[in-house]
Amino acid sequence: VHLVESGGGLVRTGGSLRLSCAASGFSGFPFRDHAIAWFRQTPGKEREGVVCIDNGEKTTVYVNSVKDRFSISRDNTQNTVLLQLDRLRPEDTAVYYCAAAWVLGGLCPTAAKYFGAWGQGTQVTVSS
Repeated sequence: VHLVESGGGLVRTGGSLRLSCAASGFSGFPFRDHAIAWFRQTPGKEREGVVCIDNGEKTTVYVNSVKDRFSISRDNTQNTVLLQLDRLRPEDTAVYYCAAAWVLGGLCPTAAKYFGAWGQGTQVTVSS
């Protein structure tokens, strides 16, 4: 499985960005059977889960600070997951990664260790 993120950039506080995760290389379990999540990481800190969408399009928010500001969606015809980031804050600055999980039957895992495929990340920088 190969994941490629795009859409990161520099934005001012209160601005918006849309991140995209393009997935390919599935064998056995197709894209639609995977849960896809976004994680983020800043230097010196552990990677943290942000939000996840499962194979039934149910979403799970891992960090309360993004609730009502970030939204995740998926297009199974394009093997793509989008993350809409609104009302961005400086503390949202991080490298954002998408990840795919299939070990729980397409449901969103509670820990990063259950995600078997990761992208290379895209930088989001929010200036104050």
